[in-house]
Amino acid sequence: MKHSKDNGIIDTLSNHSVDQTVERLKRILGTKGVTLFAVIDHSGEAEKVGLKMRPTKLLIFGNPKAGTPLMLAAPSIAIDLPIKILVWEDSEGRTWASYNTPAYLQERHDVPQELLPNISVAAALAAEASE
Repeated sequence: MKHSKDNGIIDTLSNHSVDQTVERLKRILGTKGVTLFAVIDHSGEAEKVGLKMRPTKLLIFGNPKAGTPLMLAAPSIAIDLPIKILVWEDSEGRTWASYNTPAYLQERHDVPQELLPNISVAAALAAEASE
C-alpha cells in the first residue's frame, strides 16, 4: 500500500519492522552497487537525551554517476541529494518507507526530463525492501 499527500512525499507500507526494512534496504543497495553514505537513527539519538520516539531511521545513499549530471543540470538539487528514504513506525505500529517523489524534485529544481530516471530509484527500492 502506498499513499501520497500533496507534499511531494510517498509513503510505502512495509511488511517488516523498521530495523528489518533498513537491513533489507542496505542489502539491496549493496547488491546494486549504490553507496550508502549514512544511516541516521533519529529515535536512537532521541533516546540518548532521554526522549521517547517511535523507531525512525533515515538512509542517505546515492551514485555519483547518476547524481553528478543532475547537479550539473540543476545545481540546486544538491540540497536534496543524495537520495533519502525515511523508515519509520506510525502510532499503530506499522512501518513505512517514505521518499520524495521524482516529480516533486523535478519541479522544485527544474530537472530536465531526460534526467528524471536518475532521481526515480527510491520508489523501486522502497517497494523491494517493503515486500
